[in-house]
Amino acid sequence: MADQMTDPMARNDGAGPGGAIEQPGWLGRILEGKTGSRALSLAIALGLEALLILLLFMIGWTWREETDMAETVTTFKASDFSAEASEPETQQDAPEPAQTQPQPQQVQPVTPPPPPQPAPLPEPPLPVPNPLNINTQPAAPPAPAPAPTSAPPQTAPPVAAPSRTYGPPNTGSNSRSSDSQRVGTAPNGEPLYAARWYREPTRQELQGYLSTASNPSTALIACRTVPDFYVDDCELIGESPQGSQIGRAVLAAAWQFRVRPALIGGRSQVGSWVRIRIDYTNNARR
Repeated sequence: MADQMTDPMARNDGAGPGGAIEQPGWLGRILEGKTGSRALSLAIALGLEALLILLLFMIGWTWREETDMAETVTTFKASDFSAEASEPETQQDAPEPAQTQPQPQQVQPVTPPPPPQPAPLPEPPLPVPNPLNINTQPAAPPAPAPAPTSAPPQTAPPVAAPSRTYGPPNTGSNSRSSDSQRVGTAPNGEPLYAARWYREPTRQELQGYLSTASNPSTALIACRTVPDFYVDDCELIGESPQGSQIGRAVLAAAWQFRVRPALIGGRSQVGSWVRIRIDYTNNARR
């Protein structure tokens, strides 16, 4: 077919052979050229879009792999058995992560067990206090030192004194009908006589009170006699050594003393004042 130059707006109303409509040749080429450019542009655009979608998909897949790897590492360090059971399913969906280097475990120092403590030794039995020495006589003054002589002095053998002595000082009379010896003045100004025991106090009666006093020590108390051979209104005259606490102990134990009233003119005077001396000594040290 020969190309014909016609007006672009002109239309060929005539029909060719067979009734087909014929278009100008240059317009067909233009249309064919435009169609090819559009197809190429469309193909390039579709390719760019496909590449962009592929990049986004790859970025998302990489982020998902990192997330799966982090979750896998966290699950591997946990001690829960349920997480270990679900680990194979996660590894099937995600690619196997790189094997992490195990952390060196810190070795805990082993503390040796403390040595067994020795069993406590039994306490030694408390020493049994020796019998009390209760003496109502005044202490004898120390003997004077002998004068130095050319020949060594001969000493007489010591006389063993009884461990307990009761009653007033020995006046040389053995008669019980003699009057009591006056040894001083009572706290109220009345005469004070030496005491004579009606019944000796027992060791058990005095031990609980004298346990707080120093040993050896001595106490002097003045008491007023009352009926049934008891004493009352006792007061401390003195104690030796000072601060030995024996005076307070003897006053506390005086309620159980049984003492005879003073004998004046052969008659017992209930209500008279008597002096009682208590010597607290250790016989083993005398």
